Amino acid sequence: MENRKIILTGDRPTGKLHLGHYVGSLVSRVKLQHSYDQYVMVADIQALTDYFENPQRIADNILEVVADYVSVGIDPEKTTIFVQSHIPPLAELTMYYMNLVTVARLERNPTVKNEISMRQFESVPAGFLCYPVSQTADITAFKAELIPVGEDQLPMIEQTNEIVRRFNRLYKTDCLKEAEAYIGKAGRLTGIDGKAKASKSLNNAIFLSDAPEVIREKVFSMFTDPSHIRVSDPGKVEGNVVFTYLDAFCEDKEEVESLKQQYRKGGLGDTKIKAFLNDVLQNLLKPIREKRESLSKKELLEICRAGTDKALKVAECTLREVKEAIGINIFN
Repeated sequence: MENRKIILTGDRPTGKLHLGHYVGSLVSRVKLQHSYDQYVMVADIQALTDYFENPQRIADNILEVVADYVSVGIDPEKTTIFVQSHIPPLAELTMYYMNLVTVARLERNPTVKNEISMRQFESVPAGFLCYPVSQTADITAFKAELIPVGEDQLPMIEQTNEIVRRFNRLYKTDCLKEAEAYIGKAGRLTGIDGKAKASKSLNNAIFLSDAPEVIREKVFSMFTDPSHIRVSDPGKVEGNVVFTYLDAFCEDKEEVESLKQQYRKGGLGDTKIKAFLNDVLQNLLKPIREKRESLSKKELLEICRAGTDKALKVAECTLREVKEAIGINIFN
């Protein structure tokens, strides 16, 4: 347990988590908690950078996200689950780091440029433009060495390390650590409509907390092959959402390959493969949903409070080191 590498990850509490989160990050977090000192952050401050006009949505979903964490097997005894807004040192660190990066550099960040374009801001809030600096505070506060990200987020890690190097060089210290991106094998899960990735905002996802009848309804609405009109027609597997989900969630890979061959030749209907996928997902999600339903609000608050208290102590220690390096920690 000694000298384990520190890993930091998290989610914006803008809604309940879905199967895209499950394959994209949650499964790996369950595994990583056994070999890393793992921190998982409920990033409510970051969520407010573009939901500042609807803060109730963020507040309503903090415990929902924590419930999803625990229900899939993230163990609060092994993983520190904390709420970003209740760690004041993160805000102070952000202010110090903002002096070390220019507006022009933030505007050049490819991830920020892409996300600004996606949100179609009329005028970009300063908080949103500066969230790479806030993310640097999150990472360095816990001296995280590994950050699970998708490839589209690599510029964020690069910017963090630029700030770390400038801070250490300017203040002649080594108190801040550079971070390394941890890119998992799982890709992005397609939405049930086949048009984009599974997303809360696009309403094209199956949520971990969905009721059995809702799961079935969503499965049977999935996009398949529009040219596969009759059962006897040969069908395309590529781009067929049902097979995408079977590849992601069915453990019997031989059965999936057999179904693919039958579908390509003709003689296998969409109803049959959707019924098979429905069974797979019902079996996967039933224990998750039951665990989730067994968690009380009191338990979830206790998990948040304990994890946040632990995270706060770590962040306060880093903040003291940063202020000492700058030379403004005059009362210590």
